[in-house]
Amino acid sequence: MAADTVLSLAQVTCRFGRLTALDDVSFDLTAGEVHCLAGENGCGKSTLIKIVNGVYAPEAGARIALHGGAAQARLTPSQARAAGIHVIWQDLALFPDLTLAENIGYDSFVARPLAPPNRADLAEQARAVLARLGLDLDPATRLGDLPIAQRQLIAIARVLAADARIVFMDEPTASLTQAEVAGLLAAVRRMTDDGIAVVFVSHRLAEVLDIADRVTVLRDGRKVGTFPARGMTQSRLTTLMTGRELTDTPRAPKAFDTPVLTVQGLTRTGQFHDIDLTLHKGEIVGLTGLLGSGRTELALCLFGMTRPDAGQILLDGVPQAFRSNRDAIRAGLAYVSEDRLNLGLIQVQSIADNAAMAALPRIGRAAWLWPRALADLARDWVGRLSIKAHDVDLPVNSLSGGNQQRVVLAKWLATQPRVLILDAPTVGVDVGAKEGIFRIVRDLADQGMAILVISDEASELRVNCDRILVLRDGRLTRQIDPRHVTDTQIEEAAHA
Repeated sequence: MAADTVLSLAQVTCRFGRLTALDDVSFDLTAGEVHCLAGENGCGKSTLIKIVNGVYAPEAGARIALHGGAAQARLTPSQARAAGIHVIWQDLALFPDLTLAENIGYDSFVARPLAPPNRADLAEQARAVLARLGLDLDPATRLGDLPIAQRQLIAIARVLAADARIVFMDEPTASLTQAEVAGLLAAVRRMTDDGIAVVFVSHRLAEVLDIADRVTVLRDGRKVGTFPARGMTQSRLTTLMTGRELTDTPRAPKAFDTPVLTVQGLTRTGQFHDIDLTLHKGEIVGLTGLLGSGRTELALCLFGMTRPDAGQILLDGVPQAFRSNRDAIRAGLAYVSEDRLNLGLIQVQSIADNAAMAALPRIGRAAWLWPRALADLARDWVGRLSIKAHDVDLPVNSLSGGNQQRVVLAKWLATQPRVLILDAPTVGVDVGAKEGIFRIVRDLADQGMAILVISDEASELRVNCDRILVLRDGRLTRQIDPRHVTDTQIEEAAHA
């Protein structure tokens, strides 16, 4: 083990019944580096993290060494903690009703439950850690009052306060806009400047190559290799992750002449103003803009979740007055929320229950017919959308992120919509699953569905949309032909 190696794994295999999650994987980590784990959903990234964190035990023959010490067969959670290993999961595991100081000092309570630190000590500790991250925040602030980007930074502050030496970050930017990502990456660099080793997991390949020193690629539980980030391209990394080359060619130009959804002068005070747009039959329209530009607020109004203060929504030229989302669903609209975990799915319920949830009125009121009807409907959509699930009675949280997103699509496609609104449809989804989801979206458009895609990922809008609209400060400011711009130009238009 090299002198600066803080973690070394060798011959790590992990099985769950007949499923091999990791197969003879080796991995090493050095002090002060950012090492990215890359791979599709289900490739073994989370399993590897849980083995290092002591949650899972590998098969016999594995060797794990920390900070130059002797190799051992496995780690326990207490051993991992004592070695300074911390994981910042995607859900952050923070307490919204506690103050920043209480969240940052949480480990102090755990370590000394009978003699917890006083509030003054917690506040002082919080100020010192926040200063290390360059943050000017009041430790007495309630965490729930901060936006998600700052909550991510508080999660980092908490592990710094706990004297972390190795930090795993699982999809830390999944819920952040491109502008917010820069602040998070700056915090990561501050950690590595202090000698902390960071393992960074993200499906956003541009930021992987921006922040990483090295990248380890996993595919189907096996290690493809470890590569320097310098000189790596997104296309090569995609091929390493998926085993195939994915297209980066925009959709061919088409003529769209049948309006389905028309918006005229739509306004909701403080959110968006004087919005005019038209979705045509078979058209995919992209909508981009910074956080706070009004993207999601507009989508919720179109779907009947909120009421406009002015303007109107028309379907096939007929004005609509949606009093609720039920009215919108009956009129043929469907909305896939950006928050898959909390709003898109009920995680503990089955795939069948989730897939049929929005279509229950179509199934009928005879409750004794529901179990078979739900299962039949779910199996139909599992097949149509190529969802990897061998049993529709499994809980939806047993699926990978990409397959969960397909269940959300199934839920809304089962309502037989004419207009589909997709709000950040690939958040937390790997590059291969993204391509599969957008293949479905393109097929739906080819069958005549009108689709609005809201995203701040320029590449997916450029490749998959027929035109792109830019929303800034609640107003549509520009229309872009994706065939004549670069990703950078799309991002610049959102910031202009």
